[in-house]
Amino acid sequence: MSKADFIKKFNFPVGFQVPNAFAFEDIIARPLSRNDVLADMEGVNSSIELIRKTRGGSWPAQPVTEAEDLLDLAWHEREFIDGSSYAYVVYNKDNQYIGCFYLYQMGYRTELTDELESCDIDASWWVTAAAYEQGYYEKLYHALRKWLDDFPVDKIYYSNKEIPGEVK
Repeated sequence: MSKADFIKKFNFPVGFQVPNAFAFEDIIARPLSRNDVLADMEGVNSSIELIRKTRGGSWPAQPVTEAEDLLDLAWHEREFIDGSSYAYVVYNKDNQYIGCFYLYQMGYRTELTDELESCDIDASWWVTAAAYEQGYYEKLYHALRKWLDDFPVDKIYYSNKEIPGEVK
């Protein structure tokens, strides 16, 4: 049996609470919810090619409908409550929708391998095409690194296909 068949559960210390909000410079993040459906749907649909190019993976394969996105966001809400993954929506201080970031258990989004076994969190993110042009893709990456420094874990794997300053 290979490690590819496993998901490495989060192993946070007793009493650690995953934050409900983050702020960095002019960006603010909070748990993604059904209330974000219209902004999220518009952001995803206007940025499909960019999301696939920068974040990688098979999502989104095509434009999402409001009903599909509502189900997806409700699923993310449930996972947040259960502690199996954490999805956040990101806005700037002018209330412009920027995109999302996700904290997954290793093996959920990225296949668990010997090399990745030492990682505790799989972090990924995407921004809208408009936000990308404004430099938010790189800014959100730096914000994530700062925010996740406060998490009681040893190693974080940033699974995006395009990592600012790195060739993957």
